[in-house]
Amino acid sequence: MSAQRILVVDDEADIRGLLGEILAEEGYEVEVAADAAAARRAVARQEPDLVLLDIWMPDTDGITLLREWSEKHTLRCPVVMLSGHGTVETAVEATRLGAFDFVEKPLSIAKLLRTAERALEAGRKRRQAQRTLIPPLVAPVGKSRLMLKLREQVQQVAAHEAPVLLVGEPGTGREAFARYLHSLGPRASGPFVAVSCASLDDATAAVQLRGRESDGAVEPGFYEQAAGGTLFLGSIEDLSAGAQRLLLADLEQGGFVRDGGGQRMPFSMRLVAGANPGPEGPAGGVRRDLLAHLEVITIRIPPLREYAEDVPDLLRHYVDRLVDEEGMPFRRFSVAAQNRLRNYPWPGNVRELRNLVQRVLIIGGPEEIGLDEIEQQLVTQQGPDEPLVKQDLLALPLREAREQFERAYLLQQLMLCGGKVGLLAKRVGMERTHLYRKLRSLGVDFRQISDD
Repeated sequence: MSAQRILVVDDEADIRGLLGEILAEEGYEVEVAADAAAARRAVARQEPDLVLLDIWMPDTDGITLLREWSEKHTLRCPVVMLSGHGTVETAVEATRLGAFDFVEKPLSIAKLLRTAERALEAGRKRRQAQRTLIPPLVAPVGKSRLMLKLREQVQQVAAHEAPVLLVGEPGTGREAFARYLHSLGPRASGPFVAVSCASLDDATAAVQLRGRESDGAVEPGFYEQAAGGTLFLGSIEDLSAGAQRLLLADLEQGGFVRDGGGQRMPFSMRLVAGANPGPEGPAGGVRRDLLAHLEVITIRIPPLREYAEDVPDLLRHYVDRLVDEEGMPFRRFSVAAQNRLRNYPWPGNVRELRNLVQRVLIIGGPEEIGLDEIEQQLVTQQGPDEPLVKQDLLALPLREAREQFERAYLLQQLMLCGGKVGLLAKRVGMERTHLYRKLRSLGVDFRQISDD
């Protein structure tokens, strides 16, 4: 079992050194910080299991830092305050802000160790209780500026009834954001119906969407199943031409007629759609008049590589979910493993991350998931034609990584130059003869690009 992590925040070097030695001898993993700025960086890298926080520090005092963590919800572990000349008022304020306990200086090592043990045990019990109460629908995970802004955007849109188009790469969690949008809106108590557009072919789309009547019996379609709630159409670029015509007709008329029925039924659901980004804009291949109905509001769901600082939080989130919901054995990712995964391009986005977490929990092993185990799991499957941002260059030897970068770079630049090597030479600052040799050695067929 890996050691519990304690962060010691104190501006006095002697106290930091003393506590670091004593706690390490007790079997804890210790990190020290001399001021609030260093403490913020330490928590951002990896949340500890306990913080020992001095109140009186020169830049930002401990009470202010504790209030900041409390208001921003950026720290979930217990905090024990340290003070050489505390007052009743400061102790009360620290307790109000969530501090577990208050230890006065000069420190009694025996008392400090007992307090640390109690705080760590309380933190363990609280985490366990929180895991058993995790709701099935929670806000998308992440503390990055990008994710905070995205959640705010979804919250603003949720109160309105206008159709929403969620645009993002496969695996970015478009359906999860649609569910989050639904949970915040006035129809939250109604059903959320998710439909795979690939299943709506020309022959069955009418019955699947509109439902049917036969001999007085009614078989509701997706429109009616989502009544009072939200209908989510996933990957609308997969809609067949016939399904697009049918959906467009219903949206323009504001309602539908069941197959075999005669009465027009008005829509009573909110419509949210998901789409892949494409070279011709969102949902390439979808007719423009249909897209106009679906993209009244468009929200871009970013790929995971754009908010990689949230990877450690996502790893912990999926470990907790899989442990609680599927009874898998608990494991934790080491700092080295987390840093490696923060620098992985995640071509499959959040879905790929969840699959990796599930895989290492199923395989099992020591409680701490190390770097070597992660390297074994990150099997490079992308070819050289994959966009550079999706290539895991850190998994390659330097020479291969350089060749992959040069090939992707020159290929993209050549496309911008319309396949004209002369323009490319000027653009990248290379002599033309040398550039021809380089393109040939990298396998870039400039003649094919020129023909295209």
